[in-house]
Amino acid sequence: MLPFLIVGGVGLAILLISLVLGDIFDHFEIGEGAISGTALGIAAVVFGAAGVLTTQAGLEPVWAYVLAAAFAIVAYLLALLVVKRLTKSSDGVPVNAVGLTGVSTSPISPAGGEVSLDGPGEIERRLAYSDEPIPEGRRIRVVEHSGTRVKVVAE
Repeated sequence: MLPFLIVGGVGLAILLISLVLGDIFDHFEIGEGAISGTALGIAAVVFGAAGVLTTQAGLEPVWAYVLAAAFAIVAYLLALLVVKRLTKSSDGVPVNAVGLTGVSTSPISPAGGEVSLDGPGEIERRLAYSDEPIPEGRRIRVVEHSGTRVKVVAE
């Protein structure tokens, strides 16, 4: 049962990283979106959960692995389909935020922070990071855009 718990835990970590920082496989051009961090995380969590449940149900370990793998493959394909549909249904082309200005809404460091940008369609806050610490309430400028995060500098 321990291997199922480990794979499920790793899957949960991948899923959380993909949801917070953006898809971790976006930077690799592999099969035009054939690999999705979100879908991979979901599949690993399903593998772990299915393995634990089938083991607890008293099935032989070989069947637990077979059923867990089958459920994980189905979950991966369904999640990939949903992710692709959501990506296609988004409103327009993602706007590059490089050059936009705004205000830091929390302290920003290399570990992260949050900004509110002044720009068309910028109604929400964005996750941000900076090489140098920036206090809350300071004017900032976006110098790099990566996934859902932006790299900023103080103005």
